[in-house]
Amino acid sequence: MPRPVVLEPWARADVADAFLWYEQQRPRLGSEFLAEIARVLHAIEQRPEQYAIVRSQTRRALVHRFPYAILYIIEPNEIAIIAVMHGRRDPQRWQERR
Repeated sequence: MPRPVVLEPWARADVADAFLWYEQQRPRLGSEFLAEIARVLHAIEQRPEQYAIVRSQTRRALVHRFPYAILYIIEPNEIAIIAVMHGRRDPQRWQERR
């Protein structure tokens, strides 16, 4: 049985900020971004080990169509999403979260 995917507060804020930015660029683009995030979260939930480890126990799944990555840790009872980061952001930003 798959572990539940849980977005940490920082990751929720990352998604909300990106959504707002994309909506300002073009109506409904933010909704398209959210749909892609949901698709990747579902893939992570189904097969969390399929994505590469990028640091310690943190894995990274890339988002299609948008230059974002979802960073997460597989924990015993859940999959903790620690960041949803733009590819050009400083990686130390998410490394300080855990």
